[in-house]
Amino acid sequence: MAQTENDILKRVRKIEIKTRGLSNEIFAGKYHTAFRGRGMSFSEVREYRAGDDVRDIDWNVTARSCKPHIKIYEEERELTTMLLVDVSASRTFGSTEHTKQHVITEIAAVLAFSASQNNDKVGCIFFSDRVEKFIPPKKGRSHILAIIRELVGFRPRSTGTRLSEPVRFLTNVNKKRCTTFILSDFLDAPHDGEALEDALKIAGSRHDLVGIRVCDPREAELPDVGIVEMQDAETGRKAWVDTSSRAVRDHYAAAWRRRSDEIEGLLRRHRIDTATVDTQEDYVAELIKLFKQR
Repeated sequence: MAQTENDILKRVRKIEIKTRGLSNEIFAGKYHTAFRGRGMSFSEVREYRAGDDVRDIDWNVTARSCKPHIKIYEEERELTTMLLVDVSASRTFGSTEHTKQHVITEIAAVLAFSASQNNDKVGCIFFSDRVEKFIPPKKGRSHILAIIRELVGFRPRSTGTRLSEPVRFLTNVNKKRCTTFILSDFLDAPHDGEALEDALKIAGSRHDLVGIRVCDPREAELPDVGIVEMQDAETGRKAWVDTSSRAVRDHYAAAWRRRSDEIEGLLRRHRIDTATVDTQEDYVAELIKLFKQR
């Protein structure tokens, strides 16, 4: 059922009240601690002192002066937070009170308000198997509300997913280092192959990437409900499945574990801090744990 403009505005207001309160009471301080200093700019060069980090040595100046010198950096006054939001058809799935889209929207809103309170600019990239919409980074409450409104009412042109597209787009449009949250179920990641590996490698060398993986418990295992017709939301492909068969349920669960392991391995290889959020559980604890581990 299509949402009316009034429905969208009511939902935006409801999300603002909940998520702004969470960012005020819980996340603002933790966000600043976890992500401050991620954007650094060159300030000056001075002689090396005992205790300085050898990784900061400026070898060109050291060679010219015959004395070790290091580069001094200062924290940028204006940092940028980017939200890469999965709007593919798989986000509409939900076996509990909340769909993955509902959870992704709330988490994105919390992160946006937390970044705003940290005086960061916030931008957003909506993606399916293409970049669906780019919202350039800005500051201010009205900008955050505009992002939330798009999260609630946006209708993508495509149903598929290709994560390499928004990651590559991020690298092209953001030249300065930024903190980037990828909010997705990452289900296409094992199939995106070398394109995603290359995109993450390049983006990871320039930006601080953080993964927020949102899953539904029914994606991990099938219930015993007899013979049912199942449909892939992104491809439209349908199949009849005998869920009363233990072998079928075990095969499905094993396939899910393999795919999950592949996703986790991909994120680890590129040193991407990740939180996995279940639609059945409270995402607050997972976000706090993510912030604490950084």
